[in-house]
Amino acid sequence: MSVPLVSVAAGLLVISLQAGDGIAQSAIESRRVTFGAGADSSLVKGQLKGDQTIDYILRAGAGQTLTVELKGSNLQNYFNVLAAGTDTALFIGSSAGNSFRGLLPSDGDVRVRVYLMRPAARRHESSSYSLRMGIDGAALAPISASRDALIPGTPYHASAELPCISGSSGKAASCKASVIRRANNSATVVVTNPEGQKRQFLFVNGKAVASDQPEKLMVQKRGDVSLLSLGENFERYEIVDALVVGG
Repeated sequence: MSVPLVSVAAGLLVISLQAGDGIAQSAIESRRVTFGAGADSSLVKGQLKGDQTIDYILRAGAGQTLTVELKGSNLQNYFNVLAAGTDTALFIGSSAGNSFRGLLPSDGDVRVRVYLMRPAARRHESSSYSLRMGIDGAALAPISASRDALIPGTPYHASAELPCISGSSGKAASCKASVIRRANNSATVVVTNPEGQKRQFLFVNGKAVASDQPEKLMVQKRGDVSLLSLGENFERYEIVDALVVGG
């Protein structure tokens, strides 16, 4: 695997960070990552000080595998991973460590957010780090509109209401779901729960295999229905095969 030093384009993006994520509130500097010709990974070296936070942005497709490894001089130096289309981290380094490998559920810009934990940031500590990022495998391309018509003005092939249980209320409800169908009976299903929160699920060969959330995805199959649960919060979504693959 070829691993060149990466080329990045820097910018500044002001974002209000989520409360309770352990990151100091600050402006986030965004840097676009591009791989060299023929390479599928890159190595970035940098420094952080205080509440400085950097998003490394990579373009990727649903079904590709992202790998990230961080080595920092400060033990309070971590990274999070945010899938395209969400502001919720699917990987939180402060609780899961400094290496990640996982399938991406959606197409677009993935963010690898590098930061110091709030106590270190408040002490104005610094860290020198190296960050290795790679994207492997072929993306699962959406089915063309000529083969499966899109809902006008959207990237989705179909939508439906489905039974769900909200993690905050624990009560049965109805959630809206939309689907981007892909080759080989694969798809990205985007569910909006009653609180307005979106969840993205990747199906490969008809089976749910990944989400854009940090909680563990648990899958049960009952006939033509996939029961998807997220962690101990017990969010549950009932997704029928016909939504995923059509029919």
